[in-house]
Amino acid sequence: MPITSFQALACPLDGAPLHSNGSMWRCAAGHGFDIASQGYTHLLPVQHKRSRDPGDSKLMVAARRRFLNAGHYQAIAAAVSQAVLAGLPPGGIASCLDAGCGEGYYLRQLAAATRDGQSLALLGLDISKWAVLSAAKQDRLPTWVVGSNANLPVQPGTLDRVLCIFGFPVHAEFARVLKPGGQLLQLDAGPDHLRELREIIYPTLKPGRAADVRELQGFTGVSNETVRYHLDLAGSETIADLLAMTPHLYRASAERRSRAAALTALSVTVDVRLALLARNVIR
Repeated sequence: MPITSFQALACPLDGAPLHSNGSMWRCAAGHGFDIASQGYTHLLPVQHKRSRDPGDSKLMVAARRRFLNAGHYQAIAAAVSQAVLAGLPPGGIASCLDAGCGEGYYLRQLAAATRDGQSLALLGLDISKWAVLSAAKQDRLPTWVVGSNANLPVQPGTLDRVLCIFGFPVHAEFARVLKPGGQLLQLDAGPDHLRELREIIYPTLKPGRAADVRELQGFTGVSNETVRYHLDLAGSETIADLLAMTPHLYRASAERRSRAAALTALSVTVDVRLALLARNVIR
């Protein structure tokens, strides 16, 4: 698992390169950012926050950690890792950002899938401090930061890969930080994703559609892949975790949340779309 330190962080205040001196990241202008004892750094200035505690809550992060670590989305993680690693040449160090990393599951799976002769410098970023804290506690090899996709604390043109998995893509920022020819892997829910759960908690379902990422300024589409399978869930705790880690929990009525909470078994469809896009080479 050849994971090396990530060295392309940028100051969130002035965009200058950040350099680590052991317990702190600092830029040439003297802005300093402490590395917490748990192994992460807060790079989200207060003026970039839209709320006091943005992103997923502590309870949502804990639910996602339990659900993902149980292996329910292992097939998704395998598809993501294969897409990331397939085009990387042997030798050298490839820099990879997970933009909206949550509690770090997909970066951990990527690190485990790295083949001999490949080295990765991994950066996990999320706007939720609870998510980044959970990620750092589970694996200290990647660099973990609290930050925003809207203002990535990353130096321009330094990344080989950007992952955006069930996240909030900001394509202009992704294009800015990727090298020419670097690749964006964007994974979104397909039309039937978790349909059976949604049918329980909503009176009616809106027509589902997958995100269309074929035409994006600054990018050229490389490939599209569908990951689809049925997932049999046993136990009310597991079903509750799935509901708690999605936005559906907060959109459903109390009555329908109670209906979902009473379930002890549920079969759901997993349906996701993985789009691979290359950063255009500017001539």
